[in-house]
Amino acid sequence: METAQAALWVVVMLVALAILFDFMNGFHDAANSIATVVSTGVLKPGQAVVFAAFFNFVAIFIFHLSVAATVGKGIVQPGVVDTHIVFGALVGAITWNVVTWYYGIPSSSSHALIGGIVGAVMAKSGAGALVSAGILKTVAFIFVSPLLGFLLGSLMMVAVAWIFRRTRPNKVDKWFRRLQLLSAGAYSLGHGGNDAQKTIGIIWLLLIATGYSSASDASPPTWAIVSCYMAIGLGTMFGGWRIVKTMGQKITKLKPVGGFCAETGGALTLFIATGLGIPVSTTHTITGAIVGVGSTQRASAVRWGVAGNIIWAWILTIPASAFVAAIAYWISLYLF
Repeated sequence: METAQAALWVVVMLVALAILFDFMNGFHDAANSIATVVSTGVLKPGQAVVFAAFFNFVAIFIFHLSVAATVGKGIVQPGVVDTHIVFGALVGAITWNVVTWYYGIPSSSSHALIGGIVGAVMAKSGAGALVSAGILKTVAFIFVSPLLGFLLGSLMMVAVAWIFRRTRPNKVDKWFRRLQLLSAGAYSLGHGGNDAQKTIGIIWLLLIATGYSSASDASPPTWAIVSCYMAIGLGTMFGGWRIVKTMGQKITKLKPVGGFCAETGGALTLFIATGLGIPVSTTHTITGAIVGVGSTQRASAVRWGVAGNIIWAWILTIPASAFVAAIAYWISLYLF
């Protein structure tokens, strides 16, 4: 374990790298927050990113830092983490985000970060240094979050269809264009609340490892919390347009009522996971909800080939980012 004598410049560099990852998380995952509201025509892209970024930041006042605590203290055994592990984890996560963003694949920034941590830790100390309970619940939610999003999204769609079965379609469309602003805001709130905390957690991990914070501290420094929420909001404002089209139109064609149901189902899933302190993928969650909404119309309404390609990206995220992180860890031993 490194002490307070660790070179300050290394710590500053790694904090800056973590903030960059957080910005890229917002940039990469902007599509999750705005794809449905843009594809249904309720908001223009420029309006949508500002709208989503605002709610990303507002989440700072709503959610407890339970996800940050899981990442900061619940993934790796105390005393194992050092600056080289943090560097490897961040490089692994950022590399995977860039690759998947370039190819327009909606992968998980969250699991890229967890994979990065796992890969760097294993390169240093092996699997025994990992906290199995934290890893298992994170891996479990790779499957639980899209399934829960699917279930809630489809149930919402069935309920809405039954409630408004005697209402004229144009009136339903008009109402849900307004209601979709509420559901999009709720989803962006959940996105900011869960995703910003992952970066807060790794900064906290770094500060504890280098002696600038104590493992007994109830929460990370305020500057880290504010910086991470600002960074993810700014990243969302710049947006990941390559992924918007995949999320909003390629999986299934959405109307405002479908967008509302998908966003609401996804938001509820994120609220539950954040309350439980589980770092989940907002990408997995909203994809599951969109597929759930599409499948209530008819199975052929979902382009299962596109959904299948996305699932392959989910499966590869943790091992791919772990592999890059392990290489980055070994390289960092010669850099600082």
